[in-house]
Amino acid sequence: MSLEAGRLRHRVSIERISHVQDATTGAVVETWAEIAKVWAAVEPLSAREFVQSAAGQSEVTARITIRTRDILATDRIIYRGTVYNIRGVLADKDSGLEYITLPVGAGLNEG
Repeated sequence: MSLEAGRLRHRVSIERISHVQDATTGAVVETWAEIAKVWAAVEPLSAREFVQSAAGQSEVTARITIRTRDILATDRIIYRGTVYNIRGVLADKDSGLEYITLPVGAGLNEG
């Protein structure tokens, strides 16, 4: 099953954490940098899916699908000002090469 381009209608930012040393204090500071801006399908979970995910303690609130690219589970997604922490990276079920689905949880930043 191929991914129709029309499904990818939401613009999201993918950010990755980096550690930078402050020139003044010498302290190591964590900062987030945008690594890509991509088209995605952002789908909130249905009530049933939400209850099932809560039972597994995964705190998944939505599912974001994008074309395949290098994504780490430690990255995060920004969509409409909301920070989504990635809970997993799932390859497409047919080829594993066309798209990835990211179960995400909205809320406080974990990085």
